[in-house]
Amino acid sequence: MEQGKKRSGFVHVGGVIEDILKTRGMVSNTRLAKIWQIWEEAVGEGIASNTTPAAFKGNLLIVYAESSTWIQQLHFLKKEMIEKINAILGRNAVQDIKFKIGPVK
Repeated sequence: MEQGKKRSGFVHVGGVIEDILKTRGMVSNTRLAKIWQIWEEAVGEGIASNTTPAAFKGNLLIVYAESSTWIQQLHFLKKEMIEKINAILGRNAVQDIKFKIGPVK
């Protein structure tokens, strides 16, 4: 966030993290912050409330899900999720998604 610039109201955590990464010189790690910013738009409210983008390894996106039941359902939707994420980002940032049980926001 720029000096002297005040934000009012609620701020998406992805924007805050992106600002921190930029100030630390970690611009390449901002891909995950961008995914956090568009996650709900890309996957929908139902999926977003039960999952969290966790990490990038190359073009592989690691996503934490609430349960093994969610992971199974997400496997059926993976191709559509990748297409939607890449369409919103305007580039092929994600080529594959791996789902794991883990902490969800």
